[in-house]
Amino acid sequence: MPERRSPRPPRHHPAPPRRLLAALLLLAAAGPTLAATAAAPPRAATALPPAVSAQLARAQVPPRALAVWLQALDAAQPRLDWNGRQAMNPASVQKLVTTSAALDLLGPAWTWTTPVWFTGPLRQGVLDGSVVIQGTGDPKLVIERVWLLLRRLRAAGVQEIRGDILLDNSAFVPPEATPGDFDGEPWRPYNVLPDALLLNYKAVTLSFLPEPARKLARVVADPALAGVTADASVPLLPGPCDDWRAGLRLDATDPARWHFAGGFPATCGEKSWPLAYAEPKTYNARLVDALWRELGGKLAGTVRDGRLAAGAQPAFEFASPPLADVIRDINKYSNNVMAEQLFLTLARERSGKPVVTQEDGRTVVTAWLTERLGTLPEDTVIVNGSGLARQTRISARTLAQLLLSVGHGAFMPELLSSLPVSGVDGTLRRSAAAAGRTHLKTGSMRDVAALAGEVLSASGRRWVLVALINDPHAGAAHGALDALVEWVGRDAPD
Repeated sequence: MPERRSPRPPRHHPAPPRRLLAALLLLAAAGPTLAATAAAPPRAATALPPAVSAQLARAQVPPRALAVWLQALDAAQPRLDWNGRQAMNPASVQKLVTTSAALDLLGPAWTWTTPVWFTGPLRQGVLDGSVVIQGTGDPKLVIERVWLLLRRLRAAGVQEIRGDILLDNSAFVPPEATPGDFDGEPWRPYNVLPDALLLNYKAVTLSFLPEPARKLARVVADPALAGVTADASVPLLPGPCDDWRAGLRLDATDPARWHFAGGFPATCGEKSWPLAYAEPKTYNARLVDALWRELGGKLAGTVRDGRLAAGAQPAFEFASPPLADVIRDINKYSNNVMAEQLFLTLARERSGKPVVTQEDGRTVVTAWLTERLGTLPEDTVIVNGSGLARQTRISARTLAQLLLSVGHGAFMPELLSSLPVSGVDGTLRRSAAAAGRTHLKTGSMRDVAALAGEVLSASGRRWVLVALINDPHAGAAHGALDALVEWVGRDAPD
């Protein structure tokens, strides 16, 4: 039989003393007011923090040249709106629009594929035809992965190619520009133009290895390009390691030779100098030719631009790393050409066109941003995916609205982890402002300094911060941005 339990006697609650009862009634009456006071957000600031104003004055930047939007993720209104609705040039902060669109439209696990085709039969290691490598915009075909792609070709059994190696980059219409159009410095790797088959960013890294006993520094060009040579060495020079690049007096006008008329300071130690190749149209062919022969492959024809012929049979596809990894490289290190590749990829994937232009990219990304935010101010101007354009315009408020939307969305962790962390990595590795507690995309070019992302405050609150400076002295005003970040890190006190 189940055990019988005696009913529990009722509990006796003695009446509280009169003084305690009065105190409890008083607390109950005041409770809602006290709770509301504790939960109330800080009042909206009507002026810039004094430290920010002081730094602007020191840089000779007028306050009207700064736009700020600061809002906590858990708040309905901004803590600071300073010129927040004014459309300004965001520089590389524009990459947040491109990468957010990609995560939303493609997903963090999405990959590019580079198909490799044979135009003839393969018998006993000999391909009686040509190989076609068809680019679809993969921004991560760096030297190591180009080597792996060609190694995969060898693994497919190809030892000798009786035809040509054709490089098909027809998926993107070439931009109507030259690498030096933006700032007159075509040798800068950030000025490399997008290409559907972008190999190693069309760049070469020159390394200088001092050998004091021989009074010279050896020069190593990586990667090696077919038909291109570099001076084997340069003389070592006395003096400090200041502007060592200028002292080398590089002449890169001849695409077949890297020549130095100067020398290298012995005090520098080992140095590397990344450079965009002087003849970008021939870079891919030179690289593939050199790597294929380095792998022991034989080629009867040449490596050249070409198109996929009708009737060709696909041999294999070479996949990229996932999109989330690519976006991390774009935002951490502000890689312009990778952002442009992604911008055009969005156009190709969403428009359904086999061949796309930058205008297609603008159409797709503008439509996405409008849909994401509901409305888009008329003065918003999207030019490209990197922000490397003088005509780009967007307000701090619009960028903040996007980040607030992302902050409550499914791909927030992927975007946030792609941003530089102050004092840790990327373009903020030397920053001490709220070190370790910020994820901020930076933007910098002539007349523009900017940042946007999240700041984790001392109380553990997450703040979306966007700050844009457009002024001839913007480059001297980074102290104002640091002061702003520090203020937010202290929970934006009154």
